[in-house]
Amino acid sequence: MSPIRAGSIGTGPRSQYPEAPRIAVGAVVLREGRVLLVQRGKPPDEDVWALPGGSVELGETMAEAVEREVLEETGVVVRAGAVVHAFDMVERDDDARVRFHYVIVNLACDYVSGEVVAGGDARAARFVARDELATLRSSRTSVELLQRITTFFEDGGNDAAARLDSHPWRK
Repeated sequence: MSPIRAGSIGTGPRSQYPEAPRIAVGAVVLREGRVLLVQRGKPPDEDVWALPGGSVELGETMAEAVEREVLEETGVVVRAGAVVHAFDMVERDDDARVRFHYVIVNLACDYVSGEVVAGGDARAARFVARDELATLRSSRTSVELLQRITTFFEDGGNDAAARLDSHPWRK
């Protein structure tokens, strides 16, 4: 089994040692029974495979942010759907100072078009089958979310947003 890290989000230097938490989004994008993942190219969680996403910019909705981030990191066009999970990602340095703090909101997204090509702060990007997750150095939060919604993979991974809205754990 591969090592699993706590949360994951790509960032720039301005995000280190923040004065307040930053808001970020992640995308659950399914296509033909596979989930879209990126390998982070920058801290925190450099080299870790996780759901694509990033910071919400001022004036941008979460839906707009997740659609932009997926396009930037993967070249894939998506349509944002329901919020499916939210969590804190806090990383402290050796002196216990907060180095990173994100409130990350994951949204179900429907694949619209495009071929996967890594871009932005993603080192690599691809659609990953369920059994491949165990072979990747993956984000714990991404894996736990996908384990809770295993019905995603039962019918080919299409129409993610609709299935997330009706999934029992959402109630």
